Amino acid sequence: MSQYRDEPNPEPAIAALPEAEQPAGREPAAPEIEIAVITGMSGAGRSTAARVMEDAGWYVVDNLPPEMLPELAALAARSQGRVRRVAAVVDVRSHEFFEAFFTSLAAMRAAGVSPRILFFDSNDESLVRRFESVRRPHPLQGEGRLLDGIQAERSRLADIRSSADLLVDSSGLNVHQLSAKVRDMIGGGPRVRLRIAVVSFGFKYGVPLDADLVFDMRFLPNPFWIPELRTYSGLDPAVSEYVLTRPGAAGFLDRLIDLLEVMVGGYLSEGRRYITVAIGCTGGKHRSVAIARELASRVSTPEIAAIVFHRDLGRE
Repeated sequence: MSQYRDEPNPEPAIAALPEAEQPAGREPAAPEIEIAVITGMSGAGRSTAARVMEDAGWYVVDNLPPEMLPELAALAARSQGRVRRVAAVVDVRSHEFFEAFFTSLAAMRAAGVSPRILFFDSNDESLVRRFESVRRPHPLQGEGRLLDGIQAERSRLADIRSSADLLVDSSGLNVHQLSAKVRDMIGGGPRVRLRIAVVSFGFKYGVPLDADLVFDMRFLPNPFWIPELRTYSGLDPAVSEYVLTRPGAAGFLDRLIDLLEVMVGGYLSEGRRYITVAIGCTGGKHRSVAIARELASRVSTPEIAAIVFHRDLGRE
């Protein structure tokens, strides 16, 4: 095995996105107002996301009836630049007002405002555990079981979930881990136009709920069967060197980067600003971690922020 070398990365594999050109003699356009709608399953992390965004300088409104979303955007527009990032938490607590969700979004888009929908989800097991820990009923539970309320809410939110710009899976995350994930998602400088979350995971723990693209690294030799590598992870130089030099690893990364380069332009034209690429192996410790880390380092540019999450590292 050759000695691992932490060398500077070459030129980014994905080319920087073109700068918007300003016609000669025209005044620069006013700063665009950023509108985020935080929604999703009760207990999946909406309140945590709202707190993190508020700490980051967003103007956050909790439990806003969807009918008031266009007015909130109009108020921000009239602030003369004092309020440039606005987030509203919208959920089933608004009861009958919730039916106006898509009508309000359509009205905002007709007025030239493009809100981003952030949908927070979690598996049933995690949601049940969280509700039981705080000893509170589910908003839609009524006289039924906790699971009845969860299933009713999941059914009611299905259309919104499928149209979300960003799906966040908080299954298995504590409040500190989720806060860090949200901070990474909303971070980045003013030039960042697309954020790519690269998530390593273990198939034996299930595929991430929020994955847009899933790739399987189990075609590569497993360092688990190398005694001197077994106890280490893909973050360790020796394991990373082993994984990245196996036949097929370099070719896979090259082709995946080519694929992402083709898809980036399409995502942006469709209004997507955040995608999740999930890289899996058996346990989420060796191969997926090394490949995810390398992929993120190669796709980052000033306008594309790549964030790495190792979901299952340490679970074994």
